[in-house]
Amino acid sequence: MFRISTNMPNDDMQYRLRRKETELADIQAKIANQTRLNNLRDDPLAASHAVRYESYLARLERFEKNNLDARERFNFVDGYLRQANDIMQRIREIAVTGANGVYTQEDTAKMGIEVNELLKELISISNATGKDGKQLFAGDKAFTQPFRAVEGVVPGLSGSDIVRVEYRGAGSSRKTEITDNTFAELDLAGSEVFWAEKMQVFSNYDASEYQAAEAGSFFIDGAEVFVNAGDGVFAIAAKINDSGAPVKAHIDPETRGIVLEGLNPHLIRAEDAQGSSILRDLGVVQENGEQGLTVWNPNATVAGGSLFDVTIGLRDALMRGDANYIGGQGLGGIDEAMGNLQARIADVGARYERVDSAWKRINEEIPNVSESLSREAGLDLATAAMELGVMDMAHKAALQTAARILPPTLLDFLR
Repeated sequence: MFRISTNMPNDDMQYRLRRKETELADIQAKIANQTRLNNLRDDPLAASHAVRYESYLARLERFEKNNLDARERFNFVDGYLRQANDIMQRIREIAVTGANGVYTQEDTAKMGIEVNELLKELISISNATGKDGKQLFAGDKAFTQPFRAVEGVVPGLSGSDIVRVEYRGAGSSRKTEITDNTFAELDLAGSEVFWAEKMQVFSNYDASEYQAAEAGSFFIDGAEVFVNAGDGVFAIAAKINDSGAPVKAHIDPETRGIVLEGLNPHLIRAEDAQGSSILRDLGVVQENGEQGLTVWNPNATVAGGSLFDVTIGLRDALMRGDANYIGGQGLGGIDEAMGNLQARIADVGARYERVDSAWKRINEEIPNVSESLSREAGLDLATAAMELGVMDMAHKAALQTAARILPPTLLDFLR
């Protein structure tokens, strides 16, 4: 008697059916994901290319967003700076009018009242925020109001009014990557934009015999200057000049003290590094101020004011009818402030053009990379749909055939 078994045809049929089901599931997954590379084994070379293209495309999309954000920010900044320039133009017109000696003190005082109101508007502009709620002119202190008005008694004005404006922000240090390893500066610090004159700091300390007792460092406009033990004031001045900061140092021939002079209109920031006291020993600063704010030595002479300083000076001269000051120092300070403001507007325009050019280039590159990625990993949906239909029909036919072949059992053979 022979042994009769149906396991072999049954197992073989199930194996073939599972293979077809796996192939069917694979093409369905490719259609769902819209890629022909579900696994590395589908096409190893194309998969390696596709990974690189996907990575590069993701970076390009990030750069595109960075450029768009920078363009928006520069648009905001440009608008506010143009408003400030228009206000300064009006203040200049008032100064030219007030410098004419035909007006009485009462007349110039009325002009001073208008300048005072324009001053308040300038402060409002300098404390402007972008759509993201961050301060536009606070440097990297994005959530700190950069300018604080200090009030006091102003002769000719009733009640208390603005007597000075303090900068509480920081320097411009934030950057954004616009292309691979290429960065654009985002910030315009208010200490640069709203400044009028080149700043000078004269230390009245005789440093001719000074030598650093130990190695240390200090910061000038964010640039760290390292000092060795035994360095004298001339060596320190030379290191400041080589630091890259927009500040030059020299020794006053009369006082023998160190002098810091800005190369362009901006607020000079100076502070000793933690554990050092070099600038304090040289009579430049008194102490490290709150949140990095510079506190100058009370014996040092500090010259060179902000746009607000020259506006306040003009207002006060108008209130007292001082035509000589108005037409001389007052008008000169306004012209310097406007010159710096217009230079900063041009700078913003140049930055905008740069990021706009980068944005356009990236937008031309993204379709090219997307096309390359599609060529390597893309799926021809028409072909895939036809293949799916053929495989589905074949699978159904296999199931029908299996239904006819597999039903016989041992009892069917014993009839």
